[in-house]
Amino acid sequence: MLGFVIITVASSRIALIFKKIKLPFITGFLFTGIICGAYFLGLIPEASRVKLNFINEMALAFIAFAAGSELYLRELRSRFNSIKWNTIGQLTSTFVIGSVAVFFMADYIPFMSGMNTESKIAVSMLSGIIFVARSPASAIAIINELRAKGPFTQTVMGVTVLKDFIVIVLFAVCLSLAKTMTVGEDFNILSIVFLIGEILVSLLIGRLLGYFLKLALSLKIKGRTKSIIIILLGYSIYEMSSFIHHFTEVNFIREIALEPLLICIVGSLYVTNYTKFRPEFLRILSETGPMVYAAFFTLTGASLSIDTLLDVWPVALVLFAVRLASLVGGSYFGGMMAGDPMRFCHLGWMPYITQAGVALGLSTVIANEFPEWGGDFYTVVIAIIVINQVVGPPLFKWALGKVGEDRSKGDFGADGSRDAIIYGYESQSVALANQLMSKGWSVIIASRQKKGSFEEPEGLDIRYIKDLSLESLNSIDADKAEAIVCMLSDKKNFEICELSFHHFGTPDMIVRLTDRYYTDRFLELGVKVVDPSMAIVNLLDHFVRSPQATSLLLGMETGQDTRDLELLNKDLHGIALRNLRLPPDVIILSIKRSGHMIISHGYTRLRSGDVVTFVGSNESLEQLSSKFSH
Repeated sequence: MLGFVIITVASSRIALIFKKIKLPFITGFLFTGIICGAYFLGLIPEASRVKLNFINEMALAFIAFAAGSELYLRELRSRFNSIKWNTIGQLTSTFVIGSVAVFFMADYIPFMSGMNTESKIAVSMLSGIIFVARSPASAIAIINELRAKGPFTQTVMGVTVLKDFIVIVLFAVCLSLAKTMTVGEDFNILSIVFLIGEILVSLLIGRLLGYFLKLALSLKIKGRTKSIIIILLGYSIYEMSSFIHHFTEVNFIREIALEPLLICIVGSLYVTNYTKFRPEFLRILSETGPMVYAAFFTLTGASLSIDTLLDVWPVALVLFAVRLASLVGGSYFGGMMAGDPMRFCHLGWMPYITQAGVALGLSTVIANEFPEWGGDFYTVVIAIIVINQVVGPPLFKWALGKVGEDRSKGDFGADGSRDAIIYGYESQSVALANQLMSKGWSVIIASRQKKGSFEEPEGLDIRYIKDLSLESLNSIDADKAEAIVCMLSDKKNFEICELSFHHFGTPDMIVRLTDRYYTDRFLELGVKVVDPSMAIVNLLDHFVRSPQATSLLLGMETGQDTRDLELLNKDLHGIALRNLRLPPDVIILSIKRSGHMIISHGYTRLRSGDVVTFVGSNESLEQLSSKFSH
């Protein structure tokens, strides 16, 4: 367990390299897992993968929670028609084309070549069902990584969750038919009734789980503790399902197989749509997600049988191509029937390529039910899943970018200068610009007013933009601004912040708020919000409690100031604070690293890109500014 934790931490760092080359994080996790798995370095051997299966179950429960949280019914109502038709298109196309292709390729698939026609039909049906199965885990991980949001993303999540729900039902029907064709068992309608009963019980338990999740979220405890409780609640569902399955298999004529993923999705769906804890639930899922995805996909990569892929790669490659063609066909059919934009139809197949837990689970059931050929069937499926997991995530990420729903933070290229843009021309923006310029900043005021409509103050750089499009922002070099201040309406301010966050990765964004309705939306982007209705009260409060510090921070102390300096001098990289030669009248207030404040002490070592806040005399701060930038 300790060894796996160390590998997972390493995997998180390695994934950053993949992000730099525009690949998803999960591709980096999978790559690390494959390298550390039994086929290469053997750091996660076969026996360890079995013992670490509880991590998979915890992660799958968490991922089901995340999938359910994406199904916010109020937002999905407008996309219901698209979700319906895309589900029908993907399901029908993939199942029919996949089944027919496997049947006609039977003579070229080693374990099917000697089968009779009935058995070939049975294997083809089961293959078609496996082809339909999707990986909610991969979809959730990429959507969270890119902060993707919009109609395309909503449709993808709706179709993904709905398809896996339907797949579980259809699989039971096809499995019963396959037994009839291959083993000679009588088709029993009671087995279908029993299946429906299992699904209904799963739905009821899911509703009960939703109540316990609501109870956990209502507790007055720290967020991390709540995260642990939520993960353990999900894991308990897997343990309960396993216990019921084993107990009924031993003591009754037929075992009861509940579906943990379905239970967890229903529980999350309840919390998201019918309780007041949705915002906190989403926050916990967002904060905990990266750790869970790193562990799950690293272990998934270690579990992939690369040697199996090498043995059956020609067959796997052909079946992968068949599945890909069926997804493309289903995308065009579903998209056109729903009336989706053509760019959605062109790209609508890319999000559904990846496969993981559901497909593996169903394949395991087939391998156990048909020992004569099930193992060979499982081998081929594993090989297809390996290809899908490698190809699928980058294509999904690319598709989200093409439809304009990739909202991840851009990469900011620091150039060592201090540039700011103030959006909106008024007396306060002029006063702010003059004050920043007196502190050594280069300031632009961007105005949507017509040139000549007001008298330009001397010494200010005022740029006129026709709108708030990306093209207009580029025209005023918004990609070089270390800070932006938005003083327009809340709606327009939010448009500017979204563009700056996604395309430029602007480090500091400040907004003057008008309506508190927008507060949460700004905070999600990391925007610093100034509420004029509370600013004076907060300022007076700080003057009462800490007059000296407040005067200093406001620049009211003669000859003293505060300044944020980014470490660009490579010679200072790795030096401890206690060894940093500072002027005697300068102290360090804080250090910000990779977007997070860190608790510093004398032995804290500086890293390139750290933003250090100093307080001291203007002369000494100028010396430090020169020292940090060269």
